[in-house]
Amino acid sequence: MDEDAPVDPDDPETIQWHRDATTSRSVRLLWSFGVGTFFAMIAIVVAWRLYELALQGGFEPVVVATVAAIAVTILSLAVDPRAERRLQSLATRLSLSAPSERGLERAIDAAVATLAMGVVIGGLMGLGRLALEVEPLSRIGPGPFTGLAALLLPVALVAFVLSSFLRSSGVLDRDEGVLYLRDPDHAIDLDVIVDVSIRELGDAAVVTLTYAQPDGQYVPGPRRIVVPPAVADELAQTVRGTV
Repeated sequence: MDEDAPVDPDDPETIQWHRDATTSRSVRLLWSFGVGTFFAMIAIVVAWRLYELALQGGFEPVVVATVAAIAVTILSLAVDPRAERRLQSLATRLSLSAPSERGLERAIDAAVATLAMGVVIGGLMGLGRLALEVEPLSRIGPGPFTGLAALLLPVALVAFVLSSFLRSSGVLDRDEGVLYLRDPDHAIDLDVIVDVSIRELGDAAVVTLTYAQPDGQYVPGPRRIVVPPAVADELAQTVRGTV
């Protein structure tokens, strides 16, 4: 049951799917938010430390200009539809191994998310400082602003874990009556599934599988999987047609 098998992608009785940051908007947004928040917090700490050191030598304009140049570069890459091609060309000229197009897309997503979350976190921290000096904000105090900035870290962790949960890849072979899953690899005989319940979550469907227990024995296999809604409907129809 747990051994994979080759599947003909041209077989009309097979339905393939692949959900990741490239094919699913929800996975892409959750992944970008999670990674961007972590990188933004690290970048803010590093930039602030460099700025404090620059104050001692009078080089703070250099630090500010460098941060501004990085931000402008990220924005230009985000709006340029040929950014991946240009980065691949640059890597070739520098005698570096050219990254894949998918890898470049993820890198740009992470950079843009880092910039966006850096603005958000920096803005909250700035409001916290203003709350100590400006009269209307002093009544509130810096606590809510700094607390909200700190709360973004565990929220980002949850988003990152959720993006991993929502990723999936596999093949439903209705002719053979087998559901093949990837990462990790599983081959599930549909004959051992007695019920399927579906709960849609955005552009995904969380499918709960109920297995038979012949002679009271436990049947190994994933109890919940995430697939596109269309695949979930086909799986439910196939299982109910074979039970």
